[in-house]
Amino acid sequence: MGCVHGKCCGRYPQSSDGDLRDFRDAGPYSAQRKHILSERSLEFVPVPSHDYRLEYSLLTQRGYYPDSPDKENQDSFCVRTQVQGNPNIHFFGVFDGHGQLGTQCSNFVKDRLVEILANDPTLSADPVKAYNSAFLTTNYELHNSEIDDTMSGTTAITVLVIGDTLYVANVGDSRAVIAVKDGNRIIAEDLSSDQTPFRKDECERVKLCGARVLSVDQVEGLKDPDIQSWGDEESEGGDPPRLWVPAGMYPGTAFTRSVGDSTAETIGVVATPEVSIVKLTPNHLFFVVASDGVFEFLSSQAVVNMAARYPDPRDACAAIAGESYKLWLEHENRTDDITIIIVHIKGLSNSAGGATDEASGANNRPATRVRKTSESSVTTGSEVYRSVRSDSSEVESCQLVLSMGRSPAIVVPSPTCQRSLSWMWVSGAFSR
Repeated sequence: MGCVHGKCCGRYPQSSDGDLRDFRDAGPYSAQRKHILSERSLEFVPVPSHDYRLEYSLLTQRGYYPDSPDKENQDSFCVRTQVQGNPNIHFFGVFDGHGQLGTQCSNFVKDRLVEILANDPTLSADPVKAYNSAFLTTNYELHNSEIDDTMSGTTAITVLVIGDTLYVANVGDSRAVIAVKDGNRIIAEDLSSDQTPFRKDECERVKLCGARVLSVDQVEGLKDPDIQSWGDEESEGGDPPRLWVPAGMYPGTAFTRSVGDSTAETIGVVATPEVSIVKLTPNHLFFVVASDGVFEFLSSQAVVNMAARYPDPRDACAAIAGESYKLWLEHENRTDDITIIIVHIKGLSNSAGGATDEASGANNRPATRVRKTSESSVTTGSEVYRSVRSDSSEVESCQLVLSMGRSPAIVVPSPTCQRSLSWMWVSGAFSR
């Protein structure tokens, strides 16, 4: 969604190569097959520690902006296999630039973020710490680079695969979603939570930092600025709530976290990622990493439904990008840049995914919430709920969202909290 000044793209849609160096450098554990429809390679790479493989493809599409026919694609992507030379560590990321120098920002971040991760000796031992450090270091380096990021920056949605575990770090309003087999259904479970003013916790956080949160109509005096209710992103039409400095009509960002955006940083926009962790099971079929151009008019479930129709991720990428593009033009006179990575999880055995029913093969691990104390005691879900309610003021001060009915992911709060919390939710289980 970007800033109020827009992400202008080309009039004549065309693909962008993004980080093909990383995409093609798949090493000795992969192979390629060209695909006529998407003109993209189908890549696959084993994860030998758990005897399964990842099969993936991607597509990036420049948006259509009739008023800016020469604007380049501000999205970029990075796929890096065998991070640190380890055949069990693989990285997938989508970076959605915005502002006048959005392209430079997204390319800078996609290069530096994975390099910093790859050079961090603590990556395998403490991926969450490494992720936080990498994002904050990349943000610092962008501020101090030759790129003027005062009114430009990028969001970032990234997935780090380590063995049979996904570490998902999100900054901004792009999204990662995983498809889960549930009987005869395939359920979409969000691996990230969009960081926008629609989220009450994020809205209150930036307000405390001095941001005015208003739609364009409100900041221009056409609507009552005292009305601080905008519905939700799924149902809300029109311009979304945006962030403004106390006495100015800028920067107008529609997200609350990003890399870069040094002006917006003064009113609470931070580069600290929210990190979720998911332990894969045989019921996890594939995951999708995509810019918000995909999700503007398609829900997570709609994207998963479309992807599930195609056994080849190249076909799925092309179909989803095409549908997203079509819906943009049905609702507006332009489109956003669209970038999507689809990663199929192939051959993950029951032994790698927890207890299963021998007859059906269904995963029967109970979805209990677990909170680990310093003594590593385990409590029931109801005890966790009571504990969370009793500590609600402290939790809210740390901007921690406990999505009690959503994705079976660990949610790790920002390291900027006054008290160090490490809440996690694995297969529906919280721990600390």
